[in-house]
Amino acid sequence: MHRRTDSPVAYTGVMVGAGTRDELPEQNGMAHYIEHCVFKGTARHSARQIIRLVEGIGGEINAYTTKEETTFYAATPVEHVQLTLRLLSELVTCPTFPKRETDKERTVIYDEIESYNDSPSELIYDDFEALVFDGHPLAMPVLGTKKTLRRISQKPETAVAWLREQYRPERIVVFCQGNVAPDRIFRLVEQAFCSIDGAPSLEVGSTLARKRFENGSTSPRSAIYKKHTHQTHVMVGQHAYPLGHKNQLALYLLNNIVGGGSLNSRLNLSLREAHGLVYQVESTYMPLSDTGYWATYFACEPEYTEQCMALLRHELDRLTEHPLSESQLRNALRQLRGQMAIAAQNQESSALAMAKSMLYCGSAPTWQETFRKIARTTTSQLLDISREILRPDNLLTLRYE
Repeated sequence: MHRRTDSPVAYTGVMVGAGTRDELPEQNGMAHYIEHCVFKGTARHSARQIIRLVEGIGGEINAYTTKEETTFYAATPVEHVQLTLRLLSELVTCPTFPKRETDKERTVIYDEIESYNDSPSELIYDDFEALVFDGHPLAMPVLGTKKTLRRISQKPETAVAWLREQYRPERIVVFCQGNVAPDRIFRLVEQAFCSIDGAPSLEVGSTLARKRFENGSTSPRSAIYKKHTHQTHVMVGQHAYPLGHKNQLALYLLNNIVGGGSLNSRLNLSLREAHGLVYQVESTYMPLSDTGYWATYFACEPEYTEQCMALLRHELDRLTEHPLSESQLRNALRQLRGQMAIAAQNQESSALAMAKSMLYCGSAPTWQETFRKIARTTTSQLLDISREILRPDNLLTLRYE
């Protein structure tokens, strides 16, 4: 997938449809472990050489793992896109997993886990997902545990086998965004991924079966975890629409109204601006390939928890009981359009969004095309979605105390 821009910087990467949900319980953390360890050496380059190749030309290389995909990408001057593609192809086709290096990286991941445990505002998302997706691989944490990582790292061949099984051609999107001619990119991709000495054969096979998640009905329930944090941290939410659902874009708009990234979201205006009870309050809509979830998060002093919960319920009740006026909808659309236009200027985020759309939907519309679809949303449609997703008596609640 290639999108030509006038930028002298190219964002080039490989997105693989393999993540936490593809792991067995005893393999939990495998996808993330592999993401770290492919940088420790390939059939052609050592760990230090990999760093020097990209950093030496003034570029940056990065990677991340989610519940459903693993992504490796780099930002480099456009004249070095051939080098970048060749290195990325090595990372995903012929990593060597040298044990001395991967043992050190396992310790790095241990530290990442502890860092995460020290951040309740991040950890609570993992624990909430464990509630929402209870009994399914999606409930497992991306980082895994120290116990599973010790098991995984004992035998490097285990990681190699998992990579070869999961990193299938039909699950891979190679992407580039920058001022490079499309025909040159396609030629370079073909050269880079088909002519690596020592690369394992990646023959096209049938798509590996994943355990599908069935949303079913969410029974209202709550959980309280004793974390001994200074503040009370709270998440409230439930299952929501998957990628490609007819209501996905409308819920994206509704989420922005409820608690999106702007200061004039309803929750921010109520809990922070009007009552001064929180520093941070936000809502999140996370669509996945066959499911998704919507949730709100806030942290406050313990004595304000019930007041914050009452205000939260009040705002959700308003949205489920009363439709937006046409002027409110116009204002919400105008705000979202501006946010999308500004976000599109971030080349890194734009390139990654393009790749994800291609991986799951087979196409990558521009932000303008996406907004035109969102702009068709009606007030009655938003009311129906609010009643399905936001009803306070249908929601799961997780609290850290």
